[in-house]
Amino acid sequence: MAQRLKGKTALVTGGAQGIGGAIATAFAKEGADVAILDFENKKALGKVRELEQYGVNSVAVFADVREESQVIAAIESARAQLNQIDILVNNAGINTTSSVVEMTTEMWNEMIATNLTSAFLCTRAVLKQMIERKFGRIINISSQLAHKGSAELAHYAAAKAGIIGFTKSLAYEVAAHGITSNAICPGPIDTELLAKMPEEWKKQKFSELPIGRAGHVNEIAPTAVLLASDEGAYYVGATLNPNGGDVMI
Repeated sequence: MAQRLKGKTALVTGGAQGIGGAIATAFAKEGADVAILDFENKKALGKVRELEQYGVNSVAVFADVREESQVIAAIESARAQLNQIDILVNNAGINTTSSVVEMTTEMWNEMIATNLTSAFLCTRAVLKQMIERKFGRIINISSQLAHKGSAELAHYAAAKAGIIGFTKSLAYEVAAHGITSNAICPGPIDTELLAKMPEEWKKQKFSELPIGRAGHVNEIAPTAVLLASDEGAYYVGATLNPNGGDVMI
C-alpha cells in the first residue's frame, strides 16, 4: 500500500459511522493517525478500536459540534493526544424534511448550526496552527443538493450551499499558507441519514439518478484521500462531485 498519508494526523467530525467513518478508515489505511470527533461515545470508541488494527494511533473526542466551547475543548484534546492536526474533515451533519411553509424556525436553526456553523467552528479551531506550520488540508462534506435543491430540504440545501461558499472563500485566505480548502458533494449515499428519509423521497431520487442506485460510503472516501494527500495539492477551492450523475458539472 502506498501509505500516502503516513506521518499525517487527521480529525474527522461525525467520524464514528457513515461517510465520516469510511473516510476515517481510508485515512488509517493510508497511514494517518486519526481523531474521531463525534457525540456518539460508544460508536466513536468502537471506531477507534477498528482503526488501531491498521497500526495507527487513533483517539475519540466528544462534542456537540453546534457548541463552540465543546468544539474547542474536543479539538484541543485531540491535538494534545496526537500532537497536531494536519487534515480536518468537516463531515458531521443531520437531515430532516419539511416544506418551507411548515418548517419551524427551530428546525431551520438546528440544520444551519449542525451542517454549516459547525464547519466554521471546527475550521477556526485548527487553522491558526496550520498557518504556523504552513501546511493543512480542510475537506468539507457538502451535497449535490447544494447545486440543485430539493423539495422539503430547503434548510439542508441552504446549509450545504453555504459549505461551498465557505470552502471557496477560505481557500482564498489560506492557500498562500500551504493549506488547501476543498469540498466534496456526494449524491444520495447508503447511510443512516438516507435510511431515515421518507420512502417516497428515496424512490423518486433513485429514479432520477443515471446510475439508478444510492452510492456506498466507500465510493466517497477515495475522493477525501485524494484531497488529503500530496497528489491533491493543486485542488484549491474545488468542489468534487461523486454523485452518481445526479448533478453533472
